[in-house]
Amino acid sequence: MTERADIDWFFKGAKNLWSPAALILMSAFVGFSALARESGIEIGHAMLITISIWALPSKIILVGAALSGTGLAATFLAVSLASVRFIMMVSALFPELRTKETRTTTMLFLSHFVAVTSYVIAMEKVRDVPREHRIAWFAGTAITLTLANTVLVGVVYQFSTAFPPIVMAVLFFLTPMYFLTSLWASARDDVVKFAMVFGLILGPIFHVVLPDIDLIASGLIGGVLAWAVGYLAQKRKSVA
Repeated sequence: MTERADIDWFFKGAKNLWSPAALILMSAFVGFSALARESGIEIGHAMLITISIWALPSKIILVGAALSGTGLAATFLAVSLASVRFIMMVSALFPELRTKETRTTTMLFLSHFVAVTSYVIAMEKVRDVPREHRIAWFAGTAITLTLANTVLVGVVYQFSTAFPPIVMAVLFFLTPMYFLTSLWASARDDVVKFAMVFGLILGPIFHVVLPDIDLIASGLIGGVLAWAVGYLAQKRKSVA
């Protein structure tokens, strides 16, 4: 009975493929497919990059590194650093999913499919799912999202030359704009919002001052400042 229910919840999760977040992400993968083709990446490699790396910014870094002739070690490091942010997402999301019976291997497998879109969808809806079925529901959501976009990349690759470049660019940048608003709306702690504000302020500054490490610098300093502001605000509340 439990297995049957898990299957039902898996397919309920798969229906999130038609959510606004997933559809906007798919539009961005249309842009990525065009980028891969214009960069000389073969269709099989583009699909392999999609399913194996999954996170869109990391894929763009990989394609850019390949075009510039960056060495394998440096490329590996750059892609890994771009994905470090998912550690925090996994740490926040997985306590909402797991039960005492959940196997570590299951969690490790599902961690591959954690990216901003699946995280936003899960944090918005997971509390409406019975805890014993949350793993199945998230698996349906995240795995379906990954497989669908992998197929999408392969299909669009064949026809991407028919689209005007400006259309591809607009589709590509829909995703970061949606992520920004979605992460703000789904934030459960003011510290997250503080971090986003500091990141938006410091990002352009460090892009000019320290262009080689602008993302790392703005993320690190912005995160520390957000924690400090949140800590002081909490301390004032406790004193009051």
